Amino acid sequence: MTKRMTAAQAAIAWIANQYVDVDGRELPYFAGAWAIFGHGNVAGLGEALHGARAALPTYRAHNEQAMAHAAIAFAKQSRRRRAMVCTTSIGPGATNMVTAAALAHVNRLPVLLMPGDVYASRRPDPVLQQIEDFGDGTVSANDCFRPVSRYFDRITRPEQLLDALPRALATLLDPADCGPATIAFCQDVQAEAFDWPESFLARRNWRPRVVMPDPADIAALADLLRRARRPLLIVGGGVRYAGGDDALSAFVRATGTPFAETQAGKGTLPHDHPHHLGSIGVTGSSAANAAAAEADLIVGLGTRLQDFTTGSRALIGGGARLAQVNVAAFDAHKHGALPVVCDARIALEMLAEALAGHAAPQDWQARARDGRAAWDKAAAAVMAAPAGQALPSDAQVIGAVSRTAADDAIVVCAAGGLPGELHKLWPVRAAGGYHVEYGYSCMGYEVAGGLGVKMAAPQRDVHVLVGDGSYLMMSSELATSVSMGLKLIVVLLDNRGFGCINRLQAATGGAPFNNLLADSHHETLARIDFVAHAQGLGASAEKVASIAELEAALVRARGAERSHVIVIDTDPAISTEAGGTWWDVAVPEVSDRPAVNAARAAYEQHLRGREGGVKQP
Repeated sequence: MTKRMTAAQAAIAWIANQYVDVDGRELPYFAGAWAIFGHGNVAGLGEALHGARAALPTYRAHNEQAMAHAAIAFAKQSRRRRAMVCTTSIGPGATNMVTAAALAHVNRLPVLLMPGDVYASRRPDPVLQQIEDFGDGTVSANDCFRPVSRYFDRITRPEQLLDALPRALATLLDPADCGPATIAFCQDVQAEAFDWPESFLARRNWRPRVVMPDPADIAALADLLRRARRPLLIVGGGVRYAGGDDALSAFVRATGTPFAETQAGKGTLPHDHPHHLGSIGVTGSSAANAAAAEADLIVGLGTRLQDFTTGSRALIGGGARLAQVNVAAFDAHKHGALPVVCDARIALEMLAEALAGHAAPQDWQARARDGRAAWDKAAAAVMAAPAGQALPSDAQVIGAVSRTAADDAIVVCAAGGLPGELHKLWPVRAAGGYHVEYGYSCMGYEVAGGLGVKMAAPQRDVHVLVGDGSYLMMSSELATSVSMGLKLIVVLLDNRGFGCINRLQAATGGAPFNNLLADSHHETLARIDFVAHAQGLGASAEKVASIAELEAALVRARGAERSHVIVIDTDPAISTEAGGTWWDVAVPEVSDRPAVNAARAAYEQHLRGREGGVKQP
C-alpha cells in the first residue's frame, strides 16, 4: 500500500511518527520544528508543517542561528533523549545555521537541520541566493554544513528520503556518533509528489541504545583502580547522557574515590555530594586541580578531555596513568589512555561490582575532603557581597543569583569569563541545574539557549547570565520567549566590552586594544540602554546599582509574569584568582613590546614545565 504525497509532506509525516522511550513514557522524539521561512522552504516544507502542526508544532524565531541554538539547548537539557528540527530558506538563512551546527557537532548534541537548497532540475539557475562554484556545478551554500555535520545528505529526488531520513535519525540516536544531521532539501523536490510506502510512514518507537563494554577492559580498569593509591575520576557529560547519576553516586560512596567535573559534567551530582572536588582544569577548583596533580590514576568518564579540562595537557601529562570510559572510541583513545569503550553508567555499575569491598586509601580521601573544605571557604569569600567596592565582580553577581535562586533552578551561560566563574563557583543543588555551553564557547547562545532549556523544563526557573558583548550579538529570542510565554530571568552583566578577552590580552602582554569599548575605534562611546532595549522586545526590565539591589530585583523577577531582565554594571578587570591552572595561549616570539617579550618568557617556562611533566598550579 502506498500514499501519494509531496516529498516535504512525507518527510514531515515521517518525522512526526518517530517516538522514543523516555523514563518509561513514550514521547515524540522530535518535540517540534523551528522555522524561518523563505523562498527555499515556505512553499514545500512550510505547507507540510502547516498540515502536521497538531502532531509536530512549529515555532517561529527571529534568527536562524538562534533558533538552532534553542533546539540544541532543548536536546542537551533533555539529556539527548529528544531533539528538534530546524528549517530555513536557501542562502543566508541556511548559512546562518552553520555556526549552530558546529556547536552541536563539538558538543555531541542531536539536531536535525533541513535547509532549503537550489533547484535539483537547475531549471531557473542561478536561483535567488544561489552560490555558484565556477568549477563544480553540484556545489551549493549548504556544502558549508559538510564538515560540521555528523551526517549530510542532499535530496535531489523524493525517493532518496526513504534512506536519508532513517540514516539521519540513526545518527541522532547513536550514543557515539550523536551530533547534527543535515538534510539539504532541494526546493523543487520538496514540492514533487511520490507514492510512499505506508510502512515508511508508520509510527515507530525507539529505545536508547546502550554501548556494552568488553569485560576484559572493565577487568583491566578495575585492576588499575584496585592498585591505585591516589585515584581521581573526571566526570563529563557522557555520565549525564547515560543516566549514570545514581551509578556514579553509589560508586564514589562505596569506594571513596574523589571526583571532579567538566563543564558538561557539572551538575551530574549536587555540589555538596561526598567526595565531590568541584570543577577541574583551567576553570577548576583548587581542590580538584591539586588532586589531579597528585593522582596516580585519572579516570575520565564520558569526557572528550579538551584543553580547558586537561590544563592544556599539563594536568594529565605527568606520572599518572590515564583511563578513558567513553561510548566513542575516538574519545576513549585520547592522550594514550587505557580505552574502555562503553556506556558510562554500565561501566560504573560493573566497576562497583568488581571492586566490592575495596576503597581508596583513607589518607587520600581525607586529603580530598580537606582540599574541598578549603575550596568552599575560598569560593564563599569571592561570592560574598562587596564591602565598599565601586563595581561588583562576576563572582559576586553569581553569589547573589545563587542565594536567591530556587533549589531546582537552572543556570544558563556560554562564552566569555562567566562560564569559568560559574564552573568554579555555581552550587548545583538539583540534577540538570547547570547548563553552560563551553565546548564551542559560542557568544550569542545564552538567551536562545535559555529558551530551549525552558522548553525542556517549563516548571523550573531558568536564570540566563550573559555579558553585554554576548547580549548585543544575539538577544532577539528574548522577544520569542515573551511571545511563547516561556519566562526567562536574565541577568545582564555590563562590563562595557569583551572583558574576558581584554584580561587575556593583558595576560599575554598585549596593549588594551579593540576589546573594551573605550579601547576600540570610536568617535563617541555609545550610551547603550539595555533596559529600554529589553523592554522594547517585550520583556520587563530594570537596572540595579549594587549586589543588595540585585538580590531584591531577583526576588521580583521570580514573581514576574514574563521574561525579566536585570542589568548591572560590573568590573571588567576582576576574575577569581583562586583555583585554575595554566592554559596554552601562544604568545608572539618576537615583539617591540617589552610586556609581550616578558609574557613569551613566562610562556616558554610553562611549556618546559609541561614537557617535563611538572603540574602547574
